Amino acid sequence: MTERRVAVYPASFDPITNGHLDLIARASRLFDEVVVAVAVNVDKSGGTLTLDERLVLVREAVSEFPNVRVDVISGLLVEYVRGIGANIVLRGLRAVSDFEYEFQMALMNRQLHDGLETVFMVPAVHLTYLSSSL
Repeated sequence: MTERRVAVYPASFDPITNGHLDLIARASRLFDEVVVAVAVNVDKSGGTLTLDERLVLVREAVSEFPNVRVDVISGLLVEYVRGIGANIVLRGLRAVSDFEYEFQMALMNRQLHDGLETVFMVPAVHLTYLSSSL
């Protein structure tokens, strides 16, 4: 029997964007389950939306995907991933400049949880920062 591929897509989603939705839609076809983990980030004060507002918007936006669910995450990502039995972290790269930070985070997460894989995805070209220069 093969292991279920459960991917966690953590972000603040403040607010959820078309780029986020593009990644979620494509991830829903690649993985058995996608957990959109709305982050409670105490380091980011003065966000645009409250946690409850973000949850309502994200749940509404992903309601068409039967294998996508929305949850709240606070604390260490690797602890959350272990707790729900996931084995993949999904991260979006909007531009090349995102890669260095995300690469370092992926290495640290892998060190803390050896079985954890990070999958990087890029949004559709028209949803990137670079679309006007292409």
